[in-house]
Amino acid sequence: MKKILLTGASGFLGNRILTYYKEKYQIFAPTHSEMDISDLDSILQYFKNHKPDIVIHCAAISDTGTCERNPDLSFTVNVTGSENIAKASSLFGVKCILCSSDQVYCNSTYENENYESDTVTPFNVYGKHKLAAENSCLELNADSVHLRLAWMYDSKIDMTASRNDFAKQLLRSIREKSDLALPINDKRGIADVWEVVKNIERTFDLPGGVYNFGSPNYKSTYETALSVLDTLHCDASHLKENAYDNARNLSMSQEKLASYNIHFSSTEDALIRCLKNYI
Repeated sequence: MKKILLTGASGFLGNRILTYYKEKYQIFAPTHSEMDISDLDSILQYFKNHKPDIVIHCAAISDTGTCERNPDLSFTVNVTGSENIAKASSLFGVKCILCSSDQVYCNSTYENENYESDTVTPFNVYGKHKLAAENSCLELNADSVHLRLAWMYDSKIDMTASRNDFAKQLLRSIREKSDLALPINDKRGIADVWEVVKNIERTFDLPGGVYNFGSPNYKSTYETALSVLDTLHCDASHLKENAYDNARNLSMSQEKLASYNIHFSSTEDALIRCLKNYI
């Protein structure tokens, strides 16, 4: 049984990785007091004691507002923490999977999907720090794999949970016939977290580099929801256009990932499959 070191196991993605793989792999999920990612010595000692075969680094400050308000903290966690994981993985010969973000494309000027090879200049702190982590970690550990994750939702919808993801917003609007304003200028993939989790295992054999990782989508968030509700024969009159958000194109090409036979459902197909179980 291979040993996986999982950081951020209490987070949205990390917790689901732990749940899904805990019977297949021996998973170590240290708390902050057990392994501080901002302290290289702490990480090296943990690696020495537990001898993992693979590390999946999910720990991050992913709230963009928090990163804007506290860029020093964001840098410590999102950049220095990732660098330390990459260094330790290289020293111990451990396969290193690091979670990046589609936010690196937040200043994209392309009309169509973004490719990993595109020049990117993110304007928000979170995107800047994720890009900085990619670049420095690849210098420190050329074998490290960086997954530019799409926006995620849980297809196992729990309406009582505090997280208000996209699938839950749509379902609430359908059930309560409540207005839901969605951006018409924001184009991005939106992925079922469980599809992300299932595909994580297939990244263990990828060569080092950056990979777009999530459901493809080439429509605005508003257009996506409209199409999903139309396919499900749901009343879409409560969907409203939000034209005030800044135009963004975060859509990601899956061409590179597909060349390694890793595939995601389209955003629309996954949402339709999810929501039809609840309406």
